[in-house]
Amino acid sequence: MTLTETARAPQQDRSRDTRDLILETTLKALAHSGWNGTTTTVVAAQSGVSRGAIQHHFPTKEALMRGALEYMYESRNTSEFSITDDVPEGTDRFEYITEQVLHYYASDHFKAALQMWTAAIGDPEFNAQLQMHGDRLARAVYDRVVVVLNADTSDLRTHRLIQSTLDLSRGLGLADVLRDDSQRRTSMAKFWAEELRSIKQLPYDLPE
Repeated sequence: MTLTETARAPQQDRSRDTRDLILETTLKALAHSGWNGTTTTVVAAQSGVSRGAIQHHFPTKEALMRGALEYMYESRNTSEFSITDDVPEGTDRFEYITEQVLHYYASDHFKAALQMWTAAIGDPEFNAQLQMHGDRLARAVYDRVVVVLNADTSDLRTHRLIQSTLDLSRGLGLADVLRDDSQRRTSMAKFWAEELRSIKQLPYDLPE
């Protein structure tokens, strides 16, 4: 690596960090201030990044929103939904997975996505992007639930129960936009966990 390349690398890292900060702040602003309330002035004030720097990365609001969309659905930015196979010791597996899915669909990322869906009604291209990314993420969430619960999705009822978990979570997430619905989500998580206990599971591989 040349001296020029060595000097350029930290600059690229700083530029990437600034870009990520702008996009994360944009998502939070969308979640709490809505589409019309999310302006470069608001993002600058909340992120500490100047409007000039924001416009350097994203010359228009359309570019900023499309950047936020890509950022939100990149796999490395789904940390708000990070289920592993290792359920915490002493935690009920079914309650754990239900709580995690309900939590994700009440997150700032989901609320930001709702604002984008509304704005995309008159923009077919943006709508298509949202559909593509949304379908991809929904599939990833579904797959994680299947893995953690060791579900046999060849059984139609099992498939439908897991899909209903996502549908239920999206509905409760929508309700959370209007008011803090955390108490109802907690109650629903326990109730729905009982429904999920009836799924058909694959046989666990026993150690030889």
